[in-house]
Amino acid sequence: MEWFKHFERNLDNFATLAQFCLETISVICVVVGLLKTIQLAIALSNRHHNRPFPYNLLRLRFGIWLALALEFQLGADVLATTIAPTLEELAKLALIAVIRTFLNYFLGKELEVEYKLQRQRAEIATEQEPVKE
Repeated sequence: MEWFKHFERNLDNFATLAQFCLETISVICVVVGLLKTIQLAIALSNRHHNRPFPYNLLRLRFGIWLALALEFQLGADVLATTIAPTLEELAKLALIAVIRTFLNYFLGKELEVEYKLQRQRAEIATEQEPVKE
């Protein structure tokens, strides 16, 4: 029975380490997403002097990174609840799962709309180009 306690202790240590790694990746996703969004905002501000600024594009770009971060955070929370689940941890896990699901659902809908709009804009732009002879 001693080997089982040793195995359980090692499993707890491994789960704690994996949880820390997932939480770290989640934070990195948010920071990288912020930096990429700022980079995109600067690039767009240089190109959109005479046109309306595409705020939705920035929001969607950052939202994708937030959704990815939430995926890693959810994984970390699942690991935390497997070690010694308390009612508070289970409630937190359920709340994060609900938030992630809603965020991903609405983000997916917004991406669909944005891609359709971009496709329509591209079609209109190609139709309006003068024919070269």
